[in-house]
Formats: sequence, C-alpha cells, structure tokens
Amino acid sequence: MNKAETMRAQSWNQSQIYEIRFMGHLSSYRAQMFEGLEMVQGPGGETLLRGPVLDQAALHGILNRIRDLGVPLLSVRRLSPDQAGTGGNGAPSPLSS
Repeated sequence: MNKAETMRAQSWNQSQIYEIRFMGHLSSYRAQMFEGLEMVQGPGGETLLRGPVLDQAALHGILNRIRDLGVPLLSVRRLSPDQAGTGGNGAPSPLSS
C-alpha cells in the first residue's frame, strides 16, 4: 500500500494530525482558544499550530477562530502517520522567517 492509499485508508472516526500556519503572534489569553494544540511562534511573525483534530467540523471550528482573529492563514496540512509526531525528523516543522 503506498502513502496515498494509507492516508485514504485511515478511519475518519479517529483524530487526524494537522499543521496550521498563520501570520501573527497571539497573546497567552488568545492562545487559550487553541488549547490542545501545540503552538510555536516563530521570529518572523509566523505561528504554527499542530495537533490532533477530531473531525472536519472541529477543523472548521479552528479555522473559524483564526478567521475571527483577523490574521492571514498561510497553510493547512494534514500530516501522514509517519509525520504526525514530528516534522519527519524528530522536530516540529521549521517556521520560515
């Protein structure tokens, strides 16, 4: 089974790991909106959220919160099982500056 088939074969009744990037940094108060997700704020003003998302409704809820903050969304990526714990090399994906 190739990587694409493995991704499709995953059951949607399980959480999927997502990596969401947006421009801007959040105060600790606003960061609470994303409890349960790892947050890394890069020096270039970019923020990375990573963690389990239960389903598509939950993903849209996260994206709606980002929209409501008025910050530009840069990317949304569902990670494959081998990328899920790390950026594929033992560390979160780097933030570009």
